[in-house]
Amino acid sequence: MKNALGVTFGVLLAMTGVATAGEEDSGATAGLPLTGQEAVDFLRVAEVVGEPENFDTLAITDPLRIHLSDGTRTLRAVFKDEDKLYPSFRYGDGREVERAKDSYKHEIAASELDLLMDLDLVPPCVERKMFSRTGSLCLWVEGARTEDERRKQGLEPPDPERFNNDMREARLFQQFIADLDFSNIRNLIVDDDFRVHKIDSSMAFYPDPGLIGELQPSTYSRRLLNALESLDRDEVNEKLKPWLLKTQSKGLWARRDKILKRAKNLVAEHGEDKVLY
Repeated sequence: MKNALGVTFGVLLAMTGVATAGEEDSGATAGLPLTGQEAVDFLRVAEVVGEPENFDTLAITDPLRIHLSDGTRTLRAVFKDEDKLYPSFRYGDGREVERAKDSYKHEIAASELDLLMDLDLVPPCVERKMFSRTGSLCLWVEGARTEDERRKQGLEPPDPERFNNDMREARLFQQFIADLDFSNIRNLIVDDDFRVHKIDSSMAFYPDPGLIGELQPSTYSRRLLNALESLDRDEVNEKLKPWLLKTQSKGLWARRDKILKRAKNLVAEHGEDKVLY
């Protein structure tokens, strides 16, 4: 097949060294090859190279893995265009939630929040029109496996304390964004350096201002609490306005306040050394 320039995709793949469908890129950087604004800029302008891949048979949103090139580098990304409101949705753990929304816009909102909080936890995402559809385009995390796969493979981190704290931080972020799919540990992935990444936030940002009981921690990340404390409400609302409804933004801020209050109360009761890490 030829692209708009008349160059066959096979030739392009040979030129760029991109793996064909079903193969893994050799020598790819573990984790995110780009972060922050540099990653966002790349995702906005890079062009598709080769054919998209259906890589996740378990996902209900039919995400596509694609290769992108800006002329100097070729990286992988995930495209998703799901934007659906379910009158009632049953999750894998048996919970049934009314009016659950599964949207690519939530992926972008989670990424924007991650940038504002300087967490480097959520892969960068932008909105792009691709394949005649508009959706989220998120950078692929290289050399990573789901937390479920890590456990099954018996892979243990060299620094268990740091790894466990990173996992707790990811779960607290899920609490903040009201990720209804929190029980699916396939949405937490671990790269070859045992760094934790939070992916697939399409079912996050439920407008309920309450905290999710199953995600209530007994210890809290100082880094994440400081990031929550430093958030400016006007800036958050402006950044997330294209992606969230007003009820979702109100719920987000209410949960932020409740997380900070609960952490403060636990510190007052048990002391910083028992609660904060």
